[in-house]
Amino acid sequence: MDGVTHRGVGWKELFRRPGFRYLFAGMFISLFGTGMNFAGVSWYILVTTQSTVKVSLSVILVTLPGLVVPLLGGVLIDRVDRRYLGIALDLARGTIVLATALLAYSGSLQLWHIYAMVALLGVGFAIYWSTTNALVQEVIPSGQHMAANAAVLIAVQGGMMAAGALVGLVYKSAGIAGILAIDGVTYLVSALCLRQLRRGYFAPQHGPAPELAEASAAPPTIEAPPAPAEPAVLPPIVEPGFGLGLLADIREGLRYLRTQPRVRAIGFTYACMMAGVLSGNVVVVALAHDIVHTDSQGYGFIEGGWAVGAITGGLVAGALARRWPLTVLITALVTLSIGHALLPYITVLAAVVAMQALFGVCRALGGVLTQSSIMATVPRRLMGRTQSAFSVISTLLQVGMSFTLGWLGQHVNLRVAFLALGLLYGGAVAAAMRARALTRLAQPGAV
Repeated sequence: MDGVTHRGVGWKELFRRPGFRYLFAGMFISLFGTGMNFAGVSWYILVTTQSTVKVSLSVILVTLPGLVVPLLGGVLIDRVDRRYLGIALDLARGTIVLATALLAYSGSLQLWHIYAMVALLGVGFAIYWSTTNALVQEVIPSGQHMAANAAVLIAVQGGMMAAGALVGLVYKSAGIAGILAIDGVTYLVSALCLRQLRRGYFAPQHGPAPELAEASAAPPTIEAPPAPAEPAVLPPIVEPGFGLGLLADIREGLRYLRTQPRVRAIGFTYACMMAGVLSGNVVVVALAHDIVHTDSQGYGFIEGGWAVGAITGGLVAGALARRWPLTVLITALVTLSIGHALLPYITVLAAVVAMQALFGVCRALGGVLTQSSIMATVPRRLMGRTQSAFSVISTLLQVGMSFTLGWLGQHVNLRVAFLALGLLYGGAVAAAMRARALTRLAQPGAV
């Protein structure tokens, strides 16, 4: 134990906030469509081309914009109302996916259309996730960040679980056109939910959102010792123009990260884990097709197993974080590392689904603990740039690992590819242990 008292996961208090209910619903609906799209497109490319390298190219294209877009996106997130930004991103992505669905429905769809769609979606994703994390920090009091992160993860994985349960059936009956049509509509519904989140325009740098007006300060999470008050971190920079202001904002964010080794370690932990989650789809779809010898419905069950585990992990994250946060984080990452190295030796569908459920639990625990720590430490006006910096790191890892896994899966074998994936999670273990060491220096009682 660390000697810091944490509040319980206040689900009722959290969902009494009308704004958060709309945010939860919007993310659930949006991620249902995203789950259908991701699984359906991966399966479509694999069965059409019989190439894991071409599957990996789709994953690379959806993540590649994360190398460039966050440089502008992080500043944008910290300048404009994050709700309006989220709405604009949803509407743009919905239009792109529905246009691709029309091509598929008319019989004109080609592989390059799919690649173009995922690349454009990648531009949106590169901003959207950082926007969402920053919006959660903005509209939820600090004492409820653990509950909010767990609830958001449950929304995300709940949508993915529902998608996993249905994607096989939809693909068999409606094909890729039906998958894309559903995804496009979910973006539009998500935009409507964000519209209802609150009223008015609130720029992040112009004071707290109204939802936080009554909130009192709460202790930070165990992984992050108390941070100084926001004005003491870095003074605002006076901007003579947008170009100079943009560069000034980027420099401010980088200076902040240089002075925060614990934040860097936790952020790198999260980046490694998310890179493994996203790039791992390249070999998981091949595992379903080539080792388990199942169809699109079986692949949907595998994806659904992961989501069920992630929901379970989100529900128990608060209780475990109060008792053994750092130990839980490292144990979850070790399980992901070793488990993925062993996964290709399992050939029974039910066993693969069970393993995926275990991985989902571990991913949930890791995600809630790392994001809650970042939110407890990073000032609100710097959150967009901080999240975007970690997004760039994660994207670099995703691009490199996606190509590596696809090449190994096609030219060597899937067992070596899964071993490489396990090593990536091993990098997350090393970063988490570094974060624990730094935390113990500042907070000797931390576990």
